Amino acid sequence: MFEKVERIESMLAQFEPKSEEENELLNIEEAAAFLKVSVAAIYTKVSRKEIPVSKPGRRLYFNKSELKEWIRQSKRKTLKELMNDHGRSSHQRLRPALRSSH
Repeated sequence: MFEKVERIESMLAQFEPKSEEENELLNIEEAAAFLKVSVAAIYTKVSRKEIPVSKPGRRLYFNKSELKEWIRQSKRKTLKELMNDHGRSSHQRLRPALRSSH
């Protein structure tokens, strides 16, 4: 159910009017500052195709709203969310896995 709600929210977000700031293009230095990572980390993510980027010619550009969405999609689920997704029986299978990962 949680995944369905997320998909609906994502679909609705596409129809919301975007502000000027949301459609703002950032260069690599601005994107690094926005994400609070180094420029080298951005280059690494670009080379691994891990981050949304546009490359007209030799320059890299990042859409601010796409970076925000990329961050949202990278969210890891909490244990409570995982339990809700898989029900009580899966929780019993998750617990041993959680213990062994420490």
